[in-house]
Amino acid sequence: MSKEIKLCLVYRDMWQSSGKYMPNASQLVKVAEPIIGMGCWDRIETNGGGFEQIQLLGFEQIQLLAGENPNDVVRQWTNPFNKAGIQTQMLERGLNALSMFPVPKDVRKLMFSVKKKQGTDIARSFDGLNDIRNLRLSIDYAKDAGMISQSCLCITHSQIHTVEYYINLAKQLIDLGTDEIAIKDMAGIGRPSSLGKIVKGIKNYNQNIIIQYHGHSGPGFSVASSLEVARAGADIIDVSMEPLSWGTTHADLLTIHEILRDDGFLIKDFDRQSYMEVKKLTQDFIGEFLGYYINPKNRLMNSLLIDSGLPGGMMGSLMNDLEKSNKSINKWLQKNNKKEISIDDLFSKLLDEVNFIWPILGYPPLVTPYSQYVKNVAIVNVLNNIKGKKRWSLIDDNTWDMLLGKSGQLPGQLGNEIVELSKKLNKTFFNGEPQDLVDDTLEKNRGEMKEKGWDLGKDEEELLEFSLHKTQYLDYKSGVAKKKLDEDILEKKNSKSEVSNESKIKKEIVQIGESRYEVEYINEENNSSEEHNPPGQKILSPIEGRIFLTKDPKDRQVKVNDNINKGDVICYIESMKVINAIKSEYSGKILKICFNEGDDIFDDDILFIIN
Repeated sequence: MSKEIKLCLVYRDMWQSSGKYMPNASQLVKVAEPIIGMGCWDRIETNGGGFEQIQLLGFEQIQLLAGENPNDVVRQWTNPFNKAGIQTQMLERGLNALSMFPVPKDVRKLMFSVKKKQGTDIARSFDGLNDIRNLRLSIDYAKDAGMISQSCLCITHSQIHTVEYYINLAKQLIDLGTDEIAIKDMAGIGRPSSLGKIVKGIKNYNQNIIIQYHGHSGPGFSVASSLEVARAGADIIDVSMEPLSWGTTHADLLTIHEILRDDGFLIKDFDRQSYMEVKKLTQDFIGEFLGYYINPKNRLMNSLLIDSGLPGGMMGSLMNDLEKSNKSINKWLQKNNKKEISIDDLFSKLLDEVNFIWPILGYPPLVTPYSQYVKNVAIVNVLNNIKGKKRWSLIDDNTWDMLLGKSGQLPGQLGNEIVELSKKLNKTFFNGEPQDLVDDTLEKNRGEMKEKGWDLGKDEEELLEFSLHKTQYLDYKSGVAKKKLDEDILEKKNSKSEVSNESKIKKEIVQIGESRYEVEYINEENNSSEEHNPPGQKILSPIEGRIFLTKDPKDRQVKVNDNINKGDVICYIESMKVINAIKSEYSGKILKICFNEGDDIFDDDILFIIN
């Protein structure tokens, strides 16, 4: 008898793996009806990951950044699928929940309760290190909330990550009570035969466990992998759709449907007219403004990713980061009379560096947030190499937390150079439960919201958003987020039509004798200009990004005339999803601060003048 196999549309991940932003609420509601009309879906990926969380900056929510309330968006998006009897699933990051960083237990528990009440049926939980300690609470909280608990095996390929490794991991998760297993092949580098053996081994342990395969198509394995895991007993296959299938996203429904049907599987047919309607609407959304945030390179497949294992889900942000890094390093090369480097060459150097440092960093599976950490260290190493500097000059605190065991246990041993660097910096390794390092915060946040006169929201969903992404929630409430997005879209439109000089036009009142004149000029000011700076030691930016004097507005900021010591943290640069603490290279008095709070700065821009 032929085996039935089901399909899941990963509409959220299609966008996350392509670019920066997601469709808004009205767009999602519009596309839901024809998705349902296709008639072939048993599951739809509706929220979590990119619908809650922006890829570019990590801890910022997409709807909040777009000036929309994400809770309203999720409720409107899940509602039609709930009515149609199609299961909805979300993605969450275990210890990190919907954040890039560890989240308190009380916030994690509230998240599952809220998401279930918002209409989400299945919680797909993963830990970027495959540390089951970080998934134990996700399993418990999901089931307590009445959700289906689906736990992930984050697939990568190394001497450590063997078929037996993954089968044993699945056994432990099943023993903890998870309802389903997801084969999360985030980079698409799982070898088809090995994936089939993993699925078969899990089914041999528990033939009733539901197994869902999620594989990105970047290196080109995913079609063969989908067929192989189906033959081995997988129950559900994740697929994408035109115009956002293939490339760094997922194999298209049309292809996967045909190979499975041809192989004898029982699979629901689909309505082609509805497929074309979903395709058209998705293309319309791209044309409205979302296309400005999709790098064309993410629409291509690339077999070079086989070695590096960089995941499809972060390629949208990676190419954005790489464009900024390319601009930054070329600025430095110009200043030093050296030949500029193309973004393709920079990308190639990045892949080589990831291959080199990954074993040294303990073989963390390259999935959010650890893929970003490894990639960030690799980019900084590459840029420093171009400048003739040594490796490992800048490792952010979040990456150190991963290396020191504060995020969970690394699969492999750290290289000697990292161990020696940790000793030099007086870093302490941690062997306990990562969750124990994070204090509960809900009561404190409730009080803070009540002080502001803000409603905690239906089912305390506003409290959840405030607790997960406080800074971005404040920008959403103030209207700053919507304003910034509108300005960014306008800038991109102007840039495309080559009318961007207007944004550089500045006006100034000039007095000559007794007369006052308003003059216009093109502002080309650069904060690294030597002309207006006092003499003294210059502290330069080691990386491009957005700069802040403190991580929290309540913290004390350094100011002009402050005396500082070598090694003091004097500012923070938000770059490539993480916050980098910038330390002074000198002791002395601050003569000048050469930036404004929140400025975008480049590599080697002058930050401070120290006497």
